[in-house]
Amino acid sequence: MSLAADLAEAARDEMERACTLAWRQLRELTPWGDTFDGFSPGGREVSFERSYLWEDEPGGDIRVEVHVYEPENYEAGIRLTRVIKRETV
Repeated sequence: MSLAADLAEAARDEMERACTLAWRQLRELTPWGDTFDGFSPGGREVSFERSYLWEDEPGGDIRVEVHVYEPENYEAGIRLTRVIKRETV
């Protein structure tokens, strides 16, 4: 598996995990971010960054950002973004 395909698969997997929480759960944590080291589906050592940020204003939609990269090659990583729409409370 190529590096790009491996990182893309790892990023998609991480995004799915990142979006398992509902807006109501995330509103208490946002803004928040974390970086941790792990392994890609192809067995490469990679770093995972996950962030939850307010899309436009606090209390609105939440932007989820995921970045997966080899520790020595941050710029060549894969970035994904998704928005979790604000629930009516």
